[in-house]
Order: sequence, then C-alpha cells, then structure tokens
Amino acid sequence: MAETLLFNALREAHDEEMARDSSVFVLGEDVGHYGGSYKVTKDLYKKYGDLRVLDTPIAENSFTGMAVGAAMTGLRPIIEGMNMGFLLLAFNQIANNAGMLRYTSGGNFKMPMVIRGPGGVGRQLGAEHSQRLEAYFQAVPGLKIVACSTPYNAKGLLKSAIRDDNPVLFFEHVLLYNLKEDLPETEYLVPLDKAEIVRSGKDVTILTYSRMRHHVMQAVPALVKEGYDPEVIDLISLKPLDMESIGASIRKTHKVIIVEECMKTGGIGAELVASIGDRFFDELDAPVLRLSSQDIPTPYNGNLERLTIVQPAQIVEAVEKMVAMRV
Repeated sequence: MAETLLFNALREAHDEEMARDSSVFVLGEDVGHYGGSYKVTKDLYKKYGDLRVLDTPIAENSFTGMAVGAAMTGLRPIIEGMNMGFLLLAFNQIANNAGMLRYTSGGNFKMPMVIRGPGGVGRQLGAEHSQRLEAYFQAVPGLKIVACSTPYNAKGLLKSAIRDDNPVLFFEHVLLYNLKEDLPETEYLVPLDKAEIVRSGKDVTILTYSRMRHHVMQAVPALVKEGYDPEVIDLISLKPLDMESIGASIRKTHKVIIVEECMKTGGIGAELVASIGDRFFDELDAPVLRLSSQDIPTPYNGNLERLTIVQPAQIVEAVEKMVAMRV
C-alpha cells in the first residue's frame, strides 16, 4: 500500500492505461507541458510525447469533435476539461455525437472516450466555474456518468472508464484533489455501474456522491453519538443508477435522505426520488427527503458560497427529523 493524493491517483491511472494501450491519448487545454490545471497529467508528455498528450487551443467544441472522430477510428481519447463548466461549449458534440453515434451507426462505430475534469462548488471560483453538470447530461442517451470521491475509487474508476467502449463522463471535485489514501500497489479496477456502501446501518439510508460523501461522513459521528445508525451509500454511478443496491438498503431502513451538491430542481436527487417512488414506494415509511444546493448561481463571496450547499449540521438535523417521522 502507498499513500496517494487523489490527483496523483488519477495521474497513475492515465499512466498505467497509456502504457498498457497505445491507442489511449490525452487532449485538452494545458494538459501537456503545464501538466493540467490540477496537475493530473503532469510530466506525461515527457514519457509519451506531444502527440499522445496533446495541448489544444481554447476550443472545446472543436477538440471534443476531434476526440469523437478519433474514438470512431479506434483510438481511446481522454478529454480533460480545464473546468467542466467549459464543456457546455461542447454539449452538441457530447450529446448528439458521442452519446448517439454508436446507435445511429447501427453499431458500426464504438465510442471509447472519457471526458473528465474538475467541477463543483469551492475555492471561490465564481458562478461560471462552480458548475455541477451531472444533471445537464443525465438525460442524454448513450452516456455513462460517474463521480469519484476518494483516491481509491478515482483510480479504479478512471481505468475502467478508459477501457469501456462507450463515452464516459467522469466528474471530479475541485476540493477533493488533495485527499490522501493508501492504494494497492497491484492493479485494480472499480466497476462503473455500482454504488459503494460506505457505512452499514439500519435507521435511514443516506444516498450521496462526490464531495457530499465527506460531508455525510462528517455528520455520522454526531448521529451515532445521539443513538442513530445511518446507512451511507456513495452512488458513484450517476447514469445508470445502481437501483439494486439502493433498493436493498431501502428494504432494510425504509427511510431515505438524498444529500447532493447538484441543484434541487431537475438534479440527480430529483431522478432518484422518481425512481425510488416507481420501484420502492411500498417500502417507504416516510417521504424521501432531498438536501440539495440552492437554485442560484454560486456566489463568489466565501460565506455566501458556503451557504448555498449542504453542510454536516443540516444532515444531522434531517436524520433526526426523518427517524422521528416528523417530515
């Protein structure tokens, strides 16, 4: 085992997969000589050359289209968005082309590409750099969407995403890059379609992902001290949702709280509520409760920024109300 920062875990995944498969290459703004905006691709150009770690112009629509074409011809591109919010400029390429070409070609083309990069609220980056795009893309057919939350799952998920023959949106959080964790020195993969049971419990199921996993786990000691026994599930896969794991937990606890950084209106939590209602309504002892970010552009001011997202104290309060059946 070796202690590894999350951004280095991602770098290791790039390095190992590029060494394993010569069709894998990276492209994006400043991914080469600069090493990426969060140093995920640092020094890879020295090992693999400028044509496999390709610095692009500031032209997201163009280089995403180039990656789609490369994937159609059998290469495995990894796009790094300097900030995931910028990839809205490539929405057409991701949705109409990457997401649908395998189907519209009658299966003649595969689409093995990964689109990854930083997003989320934090560091006072302002509204345009604090985007949470997972809900924007969740309705697009043909895409897989995952959100890493630890160095361990970041590395294993990215390796699996690179090997997948479908387009994978890979969400990272700007505040998690410096997380540390001991990683196995042997190779491992993490499945793209499975949730992780972070903590087993019997009183209430808490569904979360990305940075909010850590806010939930900060709330757990206070809940345990008060006598509550929450089950915490990191969704990891946002499309498709692992409804099998979610359902197994609901059948045990009969209560659900969703903690997300996504917007409440039309967010991942909204889809979860609908899916849970469709499949597990009779198992619920109380309405599903959503704790989501406020539906406003993220303020630059640090104190206001903090108020827009869910904090551990709110999670404690929500569990107390849910278990007491006062929702």
